[in-house]
Amino acid sequence: MSRRFRDRIEAGRHLVLPLAHLAGEKPIVLGLPRGGLPVAHEIAVSLRAPLDVLVARKLGAPGHPELGIGAIAENGARYVDEALVAQLGVTPFELARIEATERAELDRRIELYRGERPPLDVKGRTVVIVDDGLATGGTARAAIRSVRARDAKRIVFAAPVCAPETAAAIREEIDEIVCLSEPPTFRAVGLWYDDFTQTTDQEVLAALERARRSNRSDGSSQKKPSGSQIKDGNRTVTIQAGDVRLEGTLSIPSHATSVVLFAHGSGSSRHSTRNRYVAGELERAGIATLLLDLLSLEEEVNDAASSTLRFDIPLLARRLVTATDWLTDKLPLLEIGYFGASTGAAAAIVAAAERPSVVHAIVSRGGRPDLAGAALDVLQVPTLLVVGSADTDVLQLNRSAIPRMNGLGRLALVPGATHLFEEPGALTLAAAFAQRWFIGHMGALARAHRKGNREETA
Repeated sequence: MSRRFRDRIEAGRHLVLPLAHLAGEKPIVLGLPRGGLPVAHEIAVSLRAPLDVLVARKLGAPGHPELGIGAIAENGARYVDEALVAQLGVTPFELARIEATERAELDRRIELYRGERPPLDVKGRTVVIVDDGLATGGTARAAIRSVRARDAKRIVFAAPVCAPETAAAIREEIDEIVCLSEPPTFRAVGLWYDDFTQTTDQEVLAALERARRSNRSDGSSQKKPSGSQIKDGNRTVTIQAGDVRLEGTLSIPSHATSVVLFAHGSGSSRHSTRNRYVAGELERAGIATLLLDLLSLEEEVNDAASSTLRFDIPLLARRLVTATDWLTDKLPLLEIGYFGASTGAAAAIVAAAERPSVVHAIVSRGGRPDLAGAALDVLQVPTLLVVGSADTDVLQLNRSAIPRMNGLGRLALVPGATHLFEEPGALTLAAAFAQRWFIGHMGALARAHRKGNREETA
């Protein structure tokens, strides 16, 4: 059967019904960027399934990049059409050069689309891999190998239009394939769409965020907490900051006496695996946490291309102050601290300079205190600068900032760590530094310590 589609969104909606039988399996939907994401989004929302990218790149023949001789995907997955490579006389050196170029682009896209978020865990799950069409099948095969290596229980491939011979070959490699149209005169995917405009990176990011928001809405029918409604446990909260709404995750352990507001760094968000790990360590110590996106969804999408707002320290600081005032209103009994990463550390220092009687402690992880400007000279809040010893440029910037911090700045080195604290044990040590600093400067233990000092002085 042959059919045309108006655009990728319409095509995705037509795929919903043939995939509806998977709803009971609670699948994970993985879209192949960029064109597969608008299609995958419609499927994920209908199935109420998590959506993520599965980045794969075609390996184009030398001199004819449109001709695929293989593909690579995440986790080192690789597919090469050995017969075609031999037929074209592609040398191992040429193939390695092409793969290195595409691997660099693949890594760039993973960082752009996912940031610090880990890929969704597909182990033991049904996974639906989605693209906007299946032509030679190289990227599909690499994607399938990537998912299989991550121990998925069942793999389904879905596309609106497929080359019949490729669909037949792919059927032998997976559990199920769903193709709405397999035209005998296939030729190219784009010929079966009225609108086959290239999907942009911004559209990919927007589709991922819309799916995350849709899943959060489906998962909670209760009203968002406000005022006295906020109690122990985890809550998704929304804070109005001028014309934008900022989303955050508020976690309150039982008997918490303090709360740490996280100011994320350039290109990061409240989904950052590193900051979530640190937040978890603080929560285990009885400290509440608020991981907040300081940019709205629209701003994040635009900033992915321009990278300007993430370095707008005054803007980020103003929004941090707004969130601080919100916490003061909603949780008046909890003392407030800041945890800032990268540019978020500068925003934390500027915001603390505006609320010196409210903010009790700051921890910076791989931060840029130098970007805080004059706020360093009026700092009144004890601040710990956690820096990797191998992050030499940032380390120098932090050392230069300390003399301006009115005796309130301290440096904590993590041996061998680089900027992202990816080395074994580096993030664990950074979290331990933060935990001790916050316990020592705010909350019940800190209040008791301060009271003891006053009585001893008296």
